[in-house]
Amino acid sequence: MRRVNYLAERRQEEKERRRTEILDAAETVAAEIGIDALTMEQVARKVRLSRALLYVYFQDKADLQFGLCNRALDVLRQRFVDAVAQHRAGIAQVEACGRAYIAFVRDFPVYAEALAAFQAHPVVQVAADGNVGACLLAGDRVHAVLIASIELGMRDGSIRADAGPPQLVSFTLWGFLHGVIQLTTSKAAQLAHNGISAQALLEQALLQGVRSIATGR
Repeated sequence: MRRVNYLAERRQEEKERRRTEILDAAETVAAEIGIDALTMEQVARKVRLSRALLYVYFQDKADLQFGLCNRALDVLRQRFVDAVAQHRAGIAQVEACGRAYIAFVRDFPVYAEALAAFQAHPVVQVAADGNVGACLLAGDRVHAVLIASIELGMRDGSIRADAGPPQLVSFTLWGFLHGVIQLTTSKAAQLAHNGISAQALLEQALLQGVRSIATGR
């Protein structure tokens, strides 16, 4: 029995190692040509696997993108956790999460692109063990950090008690900041024409988002 368990563990470890290698390869290819241009064949060549074996791990390109999205959300959550740990007041933690999100998009453009692709994907039905479901759960873990900071702020008086349900506030702030981040990319020429830098717009968005829920204490 012990040997059977050992062999099963080895097979699982090998499967996880191979999956990690595939995601590493996909990340490298996406960094070179972008996620939209990435193909399964390119990833297979990069990781030195047959396309048939690649499809054993990921059903298609979208499924592979969801795998990158899951990885991205794990990184983002850790960024939030690290940012929150540096502040005591709830409102300061919320602002720190906003800054961490902006920095994340700047530092990990491939992950940011993967998240944007996932957010644009029409999720209708989710398999509990699928990559889409894993992304949704990973997203919940990210929001849990922000929600906890909002709840803390309502308790310590730095966030208005009537700001709204913490979960709703969390998603509203995320949607607002995410939209502005996308705007700095899609409308860069128009912003430049009006003399507005991306950094100035992001700072203004962060300031307005924080002020909309702060008590001013």
